[in-house]
Amino acid sequence: MGKVYIVGTCDTKGAELNYAKEVVLSAGADAVLVDVGTLGDGADADIKVRVVAQFHPAGAAAVLGQTDRGTAVSAMAKALTAFLNSRGDIGAVLGLGGTGNTALVTEAMRALPIGVPKLMVSTVASGNVAPYVGPNDLTMMYSVVDVAGLNAISRKVIGNAANAAAGMVRNPIPASADDRPGIGMTMFGVTTSCVTQVREMLGETHEIYVFHATGVGGQSMEKLADSGLLQGVIDVTTTEVPDLLVGGVFPATEDRFGAIVRTGLPYVGSVGAVDMVNFGARETVPAAFRDRRLHIHNAQVTLMRTTPEENSRIGAFIVDRLNRMQGPVRFLLPLQGVSAIDAAGQPFHDPEADAALFSAIRTGWHDAPNRRLVEVDAHINSAEFAVALVAGFHEIHA
Repeated sequence: MGKVYIVGTCDTKGAELNYAKEVVLSAGADAVLVDVGTLGDGADADIKVRVVAQFHPAGAAAVLGQTDRGTAVSAMAKALTAFLNSRGDIGAVLGLGGTGNTALVTEAMRALPIGVPKLMVSTVASGNVAPYVGPNDLTMMYSVVDVAGLNAISRKVIGNAANAAAGMVRNPIPASADDRPGIGMTMFGVTTSCVTQVREMLGETHEIYVFHATGVGGQSMEKLADSGLLQGVIDVTTTEVPDLLVGGVFPATEDRFGAIVRTGLPYVGSVGAVDMVNFGARETVPAAFRDRRLHIHNAQVTLMRTTPEENSRIGAFIVDRLNRMQGPVRFLLPLQGVSAIDAAGQPFHDPEADAALFSAIRTGWHDAPNRRLVEVDAHINSAEFAVALVAGFHEIHA
């Protein structure tokens, strides 16, 4: 059974952190109190500040020698991330604190694999928590009162959190005998037909996890890959790349495809929905784009057709990442259209833009024994293309 790592600043939150530790121990789980205060070692910590700080890539001085608190907190976050990743006995991580400690601890939590319990008691958990949570199974619990001393309210909130962390450690979820190999797939409304067909062909032998390609969707799929919870990826819909490069509301990060590079997972990909950049309601489209070819997807989503120049950049970004992959790769180009509204007769049909995309990928492609570029003279939502995707997957995934 793993241990509950309780993380906070012992110089300012010592009483609260020690109370959380007492509750965890009373609930029958082991506890480790980790001090990440930047003002000095906490007397009661099991893991002292200097021990954590030494895990910073530049050493402890990069953390403890700072006069600016923001710089020190950011450096400690890097050190804590490396420290937690070095431990082999983590059953759960419980953090307590305000804005600074929340940013610090959740950065380290986000680097832990999916499935490791992560619970943050925070003064900011009642607002927009997306920057703290990201694509992770990280639970934010509002502290109600400030984490500034023990009282009738804070005891209940912190105690409940500590009991929850201990309970998750003591009751791990076992693997099921019915579990099948997990495959991640990306989908958008305009590639749903393709993904549905692939799911039907693979669903009896594989567990298919579909991710809506809205920025965090792609990040979530790659987080599962980094966590060792996927056995392969069929990345049909790479539309988050145009939003990153052009400025849409569902952007990838610069690390898009990075998990595949790091893990070497079997990867089948395509260029689904890269014909569009996503914005909100029509009136939210930036002024610089209002004369572009726009399509009202619904009242809250407006799509903008990507240009040949943008498609060249999109293709170059994608192929650069594909060339870094050392695992087995099949990348498929649907030559008759990349989305439901890019087909002949549809509002985003633009053979010149598609040609620029395909040309950039062909030109940048580096041949290698593990990678193959496959051109399919069909639309992305056709039965022929779905069959080609599944065939490519079977080639590289036993």
